[in-house]
Amino acid sequence: MLRATSLIVVSALMSLIASEATYAVDRPNIIFVMIDDLGPEWVNCYGAEDIETPHIDSLAASGMKFLNAYSMPQCTPTRATLLTGQYPFRHGWVNHWDVPRWGAGCHFDAKYNVTFARQLKSVGYMTGIAGKWQINDFRVQPGVLKEHGFDEWCMWTGFETDNPPSAERYWDPYVFQNVTGPGYEGPTLNIRHIEADGPRVAGTYSERFGPDVYNAFCCDFVGRHKDEPFLLYYPMCLTHGPLVHTPDEPDESDKLAKHKAMVRYTDKLIGRIVDAIDAAGVRERTILIITTDNGTSGGLTGHMSGRAVQGGKGKVTENGVREPFIANCPSIVPAGVETECLTDFTDLLPTFCELAGAPLPEGVTLDGKSIAPVLLGKADDGPREWIMAMGHGPARLDEQGVRPVVDFTHRVIRNKRFKVHVSDDREITALYDLIDDPAEERNLIASTMPLHRKAIKRLTSALESMPAKDARPQYDATPPQRWDQRPE
Repeated sequence: MLRATSLIVVSALMSLIASEATYAVDRPNIIFVMIDDLGPEWVNCYGAEDIETPHIDSLAASGMKFLNAYSMPQCTPTRATLLTGQYPFRHGWVNHWDVPRWGAGCHFDAKYNVTFARQLKSVGYMTGIAGKWQINDFRVQPGVLKEHGFDEWCMWTGFETDNPPSAERYWDPYVFQNVTGPGYEGPTLNIRHIEADGPRVAGTYSERFGPDVYNAFCCDFVGRHKDEPFLLYYPMCLTHGPLVHTPDEPDESDKLAKHKAMVRYTDKLIGRIVDAIDAAGVRERTILIITTDNGTSGGLTGHMSGRAVQGGKGKVTENGVREPFIANCPSIVPAGVETECLTDFTDLLPTFCELAGAPLPEGVTLDGKSIAPVLLGKADDGPREWIMAMGHGPARLDEQGVRPVVDFTHRVIRNKRFKVHVSDDREITALYDLIDDPAEERNLIASTMPLHRKAIKRLTSALESMPAKDARPQYDATPPQRWDQRPE
C-alpha cells in the first residue's frame, strides 16, 4: 500500500514537472525593457569603453546577444512600430508627434492600430506597462491604455501643454497610474478620473526619483502575477534628457558625468528586475529582452571597440538605428550565444505572439517576422534577408490632420554586410560595407565590383517591395483642446 502510494506521489510530481516545463516553453512570461536614447557605445558588452554595465553584461553572457538589431531612429516611429509589427510607411507614424504637447486631435488610435499587448491578453496573459508612452494624452483619453491591451500601468504622462508639473519624468515625477503598491504608493494630487474598476490617478511624486517609481511598479507586478502568464512592457525614461543627477551620484554636475551616472542607474534598475524575477521564482519561465529605442543624443560621444562614436539619435546611420538587443531566460534561451540574426522592431509583435501561443491580428498586414525559433534555440538564423529603418523630425499638420513631412521618407535598408541609403526621391544614393566601414565613411555607390553591384541589386529588390507613398497615421480625432497646434 505504501509502495503504491509512493508511486502515485512520484507520478504526480513527474506530471507536475512535465507540466511546468511545457508551461515554460509554451506560455513564458515576457518582459520587454526598452531604454530611452542609448546606443551600444554605452553598453559594455557591445564594446563600450567608457562605462561599465555589469547587470546588462551578465544577461548577455548568460543569454543571447544580437549584433544586427534595428530600431527606428527616433521615439514615435519606434514606439508605433514595435507595438504594431508594421513599418512607419504602413502605420503612418513616420515622424515624431508628441501627442500630450501638440495635440491637434492626433493620437495612437486602438480602432486602427493593433498592439502586442492586445494579442497576448486575448489568450489570458496579464499585461502591464510602466515608463514612457507619449502617443496618447491621458487627460483626453484616461482609459486608452486599457484599449491598447494593458491591464495595469504606472506611466510618466509625457509633457502636457498647460500643465507644467507634467514636464517632470525624473525628480518630482508626474505619474499616471491605475494601481498602487510598495514604492509607487500613488501621488496625492489631481485625481483625474474615476471608473467602476478603480481610480486613475495623475499627479506628482514629491521628492522621488521617477525611474525608481516605474521600476517599483515593475518589480511588484512580477510578484503579484507570478502564478499566471504575464507580459510586462517597460519603456524606461532613462537615459533621455534632461540630464540629471541620480540617487546614487547626487553630486555630478557636468553633462557627460550625469549621462554616465544615468547609464549606471539604468543598469542598476535592470538588475532590480532580475532580482524580482528570481524572488518570484519565475526566472526559468520568464524571457527578458533588453534593448533601446534609438541611438544616444547627438551631444554625447562614447568610445566603442577602439573608435569614437557620436550619438546618432534621429539619424539613419548605424549610430542612430543599430541597437543593443539581449534576450535571457535560463531554461529557454540558449546561454552565451552571439548571433548575427537580422531583426528589427517590426518583429516584436509576431515573436511575442509565437512565444505566447497568441494569434496574429486578423485582417492586418504585418511587416515583422517572428524570431522565436532563434530565441528558443531551434534555429541558428532568422527568416530575414534585410532590415529597415526610417523616420526623423517632427511631423506636419495640415487641414486633414497629422501627416508625414514628405510623401516618401528617407530610409536605410541593410543585410548582414551591406547597407543602402534611399533618398526622398526613392533613389539609392549610398552603399556601405558595414564589415569594413562600420562608421559609413566610404560610399561605394559608384563601385563596379561585382560584389557591390550584387548587393545593390538585392537591396533594390527590398526597396521595390515598399509602397511608393508613406501612409498617414489613422485616427478619429479627439475633441478640440485649447493647447492644440493649428495647421500653418
